[in-house]
Amino acid sequence: MNRIFGTSASKKPKPTLQDAIASTDARVASLEVKVRKLDAELARYKEQLSKLRNGPGKNAVQERAMRTLKQKRLYEGQIAQLAQQTFNMESAAMTTDNLRNTMATVDAMQTANKEMRKQYGKIDIDKIENMHFEMEDLIEQANEIQETLGRSYAVPDEIDEADLEAELDALALEEEEEGTSYLADLNKVPDFIDEAPVEAGEQPARQEAIKTSA
Repeated sequence: MNRIFGTSASKKPKPTLQDAIASTDARVASLEVKVRKLDAELARYKEQLSKLRNGPGKNAVQERAMRTLKQKRLYEGQIAQLAQQTFNMESAAMTTDNLRNTMATVDAMQTANKEMRKQYGKIDIDKIENMHFEMEDLIEQANEIQETLGRSYAVPDEIDEADLEAELDALALEEEEEGTSYLADLNKVPDFIDEAPVEAGEQPARQEAIKTSA
């Protein structure tokens, strides 16, 4: 019996929207080819009508041109209908894809929500706060240790600023006195010279005094 009538498993799958769209586009392409052929015929009839005079021959050509034009209009109407059908099917396919993507997003969000609840259920807020307080205490203790190690044992805790200023003024006076005495020593005649040096302008007057006394 199955060999004669077949089974339900042998049935072809139903066409999808994409299959319907592809089939409609093929029909539109076929009709457009026919319309281009009719346009060529109409151009030929138009050329013939421009050369013929009024009479039976011209009327026959004009009737053929009218039938061709009606057939062209029929094909163009079918093309417009199929284009609208294609647009509707593409809109439906787009809506279906958007719904499918939305459902996938919702499923992903639900899975992430369950995972977050599972992970946060393992966290104890009280333990985190206690750990935070312990870290603050440890940091405070470390700062106290650093301050203790940074103390200087040679310098007294309290130093009078007035004493420091007086000491700086005294050092400045000593530096000025040392500089003045150094300049005075430069003008002093050394011990190994009996007489002070005479300037160059004074030598001629001394020689004239010697000649006069002679």
